[in-house]
Amino acid sequence: MKNLPQKVRSKKLSSRVDLTAMVSVSFLLIIFFMVVGELSKPKAMEYDNGQDRECCDCPPRHYGENRSITIMLGENNKMIYYMGILNSPIISPKEIKYGKDGIRQELLKRNKSMLEYSAALGKPGRGITVVIKPTKKSNFKNLVDILDEMQIANIDSYAIIPEFTAEETKLIASK
Repeated sequence: MKNLPQKVRSKKLSSRVDLTAMVSVSFLLIIFFMVVGELSKPKAMEYDNGQDRECCDCPPRHYGENRSITIMLGENNKMIYYMGILNSPIISPKEIKYGKDGIRQELLKRNKSMLEYSAALGKPGRGITVVIKPTKKSNFKNLVDILDEMQIANIDSYAIIPEFTAEETKLIASK
């Protein structure tokens, strides 16, 4: 009986299926449809046609204009600041000094009033935005001093932009 052929048994394979790739694809599809759903919602932008102002000669108010202060640094420790847009400023350009009786006091006062105003509108924590514009003739110490003032006055939102409009160039040269 030894000569009889023996039965060849087939090897049983594992019946488990690896679903790792399927889970990954399903999560990617879920994220894709969530993003598409969010992007397909209509968005509207407020358009100012000037009917809410008394006169038609007034330039339109820009969004965030009442939140921005521009500080221009000139030579010989000269600093000029204004609030809003230079063509129609909320606070007209003034020369001011460094220190606690100068720019720091102004920044603290404006930031406090803006925080109160934004909290009343239901958007707490939105203080002023300061645009720092150093000229080529200003020195590095002036820039460091104004950055220290930003830190002391708790100004979170500020930018250093070394570009000037034609009106700002005339203003810094005249004062």
